Amino acid sequence: MASTGQQPAQVVHHEKPTKHVHHGRTIAAWTGTTIAMVAFIIGGIAVVIQNWPLFWASAGLLVLGLILTKVLQVMGYGAD
Repeated sequence: MASTGQQPAQVVHHEKPTKHVHHGRTIAAWTGTTIAMVAFIIGGIAVVIQNWPLFWASAGLLVLGLILTKVLQVMGYGAD
């Protein structure tokens, strides 16, 4: 086969940049998880001993943990 002197066209592969996944290894995730765990433990104990004010306080703690987690994410301590 005769050579035509032309180089074969090179195929350029454009890869999408991959997003780094933190898998929950952020300050916001750890803070939220810790507060939620404490709130659920206190809430469970409150139900067993039938202390309803303590139960509702633990529910409030859970909401506070959610708000704090979101605030930390907005401040840049969460995953991008």
